[in-house]
Amino acid sequence: MPETTDDRLRLLIERVERLEEEKKGIADDIRDVYAEAKAVGYDSKIMRQIVRLRKMKPDDRKEMDMLLDTYKSALGLE
Repeated sequence: MPETTDDRLRLLIERVERLEEEKKGIADDIRDVYAEAKAVGYDSKIMRQIVRLRKMKPDDRKEMDMLLDTYKSALGLE
């Protein structure tokens, strides 16, 4: 007997709900790691920036650095 459309939809929704719960748990774990880092003296804001930079492709990071330098120079922040 094939699944009905309603059954398929329910299963998909339940799968998304489980994944959302897992995502929340992982987000909580990440927050705990940043709190631990802060407790031992690291700056969690800077750590977040480093994580974001490490996710970037090297060429994208170079381009961003170049643009940032250009903007800083234009605003006299050098």
